[in-house]
Amino acid sequence: MVQKFNPEIDKVYFINKYTLFHIMSGSGTIQVDFKNYTDWQDKAIYLEKGQYIKFFSDDFVVRKIEFPNKTIFEKKEVRVLFKHLISLGYINFNECEECKRYLSNTVFSENTAEIIDISSKQWYWQNPFQASKQEYQIIFDVKEIIDKEYYGNFNNNDLSALMLENGYNAQALVKDKIGLSVKALLSNKRLMESKKKIAFTDKSIQEVSFETGYRDPAYFNRVFKNTTGQTPSEFRNDFDYENRDTFTKNLIELLKNHHAEQRNLEFYADKMNLSVKALSKKTKAKMNASLGQLIRNELISTSKKLLVQEASVKDIAYKLGFEEANHFSNFFKNYTGSTPTDYKFKKYNS
Repeated sequence: MVQKFNPEIDKVYFINKYTLFHIMSGSGTIQVDFKNYTDWQDKAIYLEKGQYIKFFSDDFVVRKIEFPNKTIFEKKEVRVLFKHLISLGYINFNECEECKRYLSNTVFSENTAEIIDISSKQWYWQNPFQASKQEYQIIFDVKEIIDKEYYGNFNNNDLSALMLENGYNAQALVKDKIGLSVKALLSNKRLMESKKKIAFTDKSIQEVSFETGYRDPAYFNRVFKNTTGQTPSEFRNDFDYENRDTFTKNLIELLKNHHAEQRNLEFYADKMNLSVKALSKKTKAKMNASLGQLIRNELISTSKKLLVQEASVKDIAYKLGFEEANHFSNFFKNYTGSTPTDYKFKKYNS
């Protein structure tokens, strides 16, 4: 099913079918599975069942394509789009001419298998972890085992024995290519699933502990707090899934209206009727980012819009409150990886 819609701000959209999100326009941050992303532009994002997505702005326009399950598993190669190893599964939309052609010409097409094939080819071409196709299959075999067995009496030693006919050691391969040990992947999966159960269900912390592979609730509490900075109960209260208070919406609105002239945390704290410490803590808990990061994200987002609109680097620097154009250029390159001029050239020629 293909759908074009304007998502509500701060609403949790649960993924019940394997889904492609193409963000056509908008600005700000998105959140997927408790991680915030600001670099979603020019990407087609793939999410699998059980994930969620939130939009921290009310001006997004999103195209969503849902895939029937049978389409996904006809070919083992397409796992790379949906089973995320580190962060989001995506393809670089502007680097994939076939993808752009499909999404521009077949907005309401029900032939969704084609975009899956196109995207998987593009993903392997991007080759984010510099591995061969054979190595990717081994890595994603490991990921599938973790996804299915994470809650049992299962540890990385069970995977270290996973050897294939070609002689690969799965544990060494995973560490070499994605930079994480199998133990870390397993821990990340358990933590993620425990967060979901804490945030979206009314199960007791003890129940969550047992259901996610922790046999000792006290140990689970320690691990959770050491990793997130909050106890499970604090995390549940701050995520506030049921009530969806107006904190996020109010803060995002302030940032949109004042980021160009206000970088002072005291300004935002005063507007939100909180101390700087309280605002910083609540922002981190609710949006999984610091207030400073959110201000920088807004500055980058605005500067990209202005660059596409052919504004000069000097004018953008002045508009965003930088004393010198080179200060803005250094800031932009530091957080995007390219100079403002290079970014404008790439967008103009894409």
